[in-house]
Amino acid sequence: MSKRIVAILGVVAILAALVALATSGPASGAEARTLRNAVQGKLKAPQIPVMKNGRQVGTKRSSFLSSGLLKAAEEVDSKGGVSAADDRLFAADGAVTAETGKRDIGIGAGTLGCRNRNTNGNVRVNQDCTFRRNAENDIVYNPAQPTNLLAGSNDSRVGFNQCSIAWSLDNGRHWGDQLPPFRQKLNNPEAMVPTAEDPNSHTILGGPGTLHTYDAGSDPSPAMDSRGRGFFSCVTFDVASNASMVYVTQSPRGAKGSFFYNLGTGGPDDRNFVVAEDNSPLVFHDKEFIAADSFKRSPNRDNVYVTWTVFRFDPSCRGGTPDVPAFCSSSIFGSMSTDHGFTWSTPEEISGANPQLCFNGNFFDPSQPAAECNNDQGSDPTVLPNGALVVPFNNANTALDNPNLQQLAVACSPSGDSAAGTAHLNCAAPTKVGDDVIVNEPVCDFGRGPEECIPGPWIRTNDFPRSTTHSRNGDVYVTWQDYRTGAFDIQLARSTDGGRTWSATHTVNPDRGLDHYFPAVDVAEVAGRARVGVSYYRSERVPGENSSPPEGFTPGRDPGVQEGLSDYVLAGGRTLRTPFNFARLSPVFVPPDGIQAGFNGDYTGLTINFDVQAHPVWSDTRNHDPFAPNNGVTVDEDYFTVSRNLPSGTASRSRVTRLR
Repeated sequence: MSKRIVAILGVVAILAALVALATSGPASGAEARTLRNAVQGKLKAPQIPVMKNGRQVGTKRSSFLSSGLLKAAEEVDSKGGVSAADDRLFAADGAVTAETGKRDIGIGAGTLGCRNRNTNGNVRVNQDCTFRRNAENDIVYNPAQPTNLLAGSNDSRVGFNQCSIAWSLDNGRHWGDQLPPFRQKLNNPEAMVPTAEDPNSHTILGGPGTLHTYDAGSDPSPAMDSRGRGFFSCVTFDVASNASMVYVTQSPRGAKGSFFYNLGTGGPDDRNFVVAEDNSPLVFHDKEFIAADSFKRSPNRDNVYVTWTVFRFDPSCRGGTPDVPAFCSSSIFGSMSTDHGFTWSTPEEISGANPQLCFNGNFFDPSQPAAECNNDQGSDPTVLPNGALVVPFNNANTALDNPNLQQLAVACSPSGDSAAGTAHLNCAAPTKVGDDVIVNEPVCDFGRGPEECIPGPWIRTNDFPRSTTHSRNGDVYVTWQDYRTGAFDIQLARSTDGGRTWSATHTVNPDRGLDHYFPAVDVAEVAGRARVGVSYYRSERVPGENSSPPEGFTPGRDPGVQEGLSDYVLAGGRTLRTPFNFARLSPVFVPPDGIQAGFNGDYTGLTINFDVQAHPVWSDTRNHDPFAPNNGVTVDEDYFTVSRNLPSGTASRSRVTRLR
């Protein structure tokens, strides 16, 4: 039977199922809505007891759904067919020869949109004219043409949050942007089980789908391979059901991020670019990042990798009920593509076990081994020049008498062929990157109970790690924020042996008296020495920040909350010679407000090309809405970049308490 006939039969089956769904009412047996329960506060972030001498002396937070996902879902909840890629796409990509290096699709370097909107010496990346949030940003450059940049953002211009894509052809001076090509994709896990043509599974639990398009997306992540193909990933979901998906789509050579292949509608032949898809109250996909092997001499040249968190829920886990299945685990999963994103290997759990580092893996789910490192979030893969992969992530499986969390990492040796179904990541047991000190970290109540936050601007935050690799010697650098000094500060660690062992932790920022958060990291080589760049936010603190109210800091009740000013800075130095000198990039800006209050993304981005030329991306609120309050906000969230050489040298410690 031809692919065309199979595709037609698949569409007929989908249409028939849609008619049945429309005429039969809601399906039974799937009443629990995991994401909606979390948004409405019925399912809260689980807490782990801290014990001393057999007595509980406090609690520490467990891993939970990312704030970007919850904020996007919160907006959706408050408001209540292109054919699949096939062999022709491979032929089109193959037609781009090494001699030509590109196809002319008419793209240019001009900037569209509201070019006169305030930039204060920066470049505004999002090109829409709406006063809707653009936040949670990342950026990479094209190794085959370093002036070609690719960025991503959480983007609310169409109402529900999506993952938008932006590209620049002139080293970040001008940008174009677009929303991703998945809008026609119907949730259909039944079509994601192994087949003769694709022996990989692209679902965790399988089962019937909603046969409904995905409403919203979150967690944008870009990557580019050695030949200039672009890749973009996102998690997508539907609050009205339990549907969730991870996808990674490709921008072919010559398109330079201006165009990405569509996902199919979801029929039996529509599997390209889909990593994992489910529709169950017992599983949810969250917080993915991608990386491409861009090293020309790597044995895994141009492989693409994605890692993410798979949340498992069940009524039988601690505190669960049939209506609200409880948290069981949140392990890190991974998948790889050896054919440029068209086919993805079967998702495999990679966070592993380590009895010296991980404890109480069965605390929430008694069926799990105690040494499982299964309480994780925020993985960020990075590729080494020898084709290996290192994946750091945040972990809460510390001992019950340890009040803090930890950053772990797994070293992987990818092998096999994704199209043949033989691809595996082959990850070793996790090692410890460093402590994640959370004692006295402030919490705020955003409607779901206390969550980690920066009280000054009153936004959600996290301690997820970010990673990068030195392109020549393979050293891996990992950065994160924690509270070891009694304030949020930026930490940095390095591995010189492929992620097997790690250095002591070093604090990047020289100044005290502010909160520093959402770091991004990249590394370059100058005169044979590593130059490390780290960019991050700074915000003013509030009185009594180290002693959060039991219900969390609240605007209007607690002094300084949602009143603190912020800025964004770039720091640079040699290897681990911290603290680094830094330079302010943004103007000072006020907290987000109105329907955008409480959220400024889950991360920022940084890439370095041309030795020490840094391209950070971040969002801020410098632009005011002249139509307020009709649009629901007073200040907008746009995202910005700047091309700037890295600062250098070791800085002196200083104290700064106000931003002006």
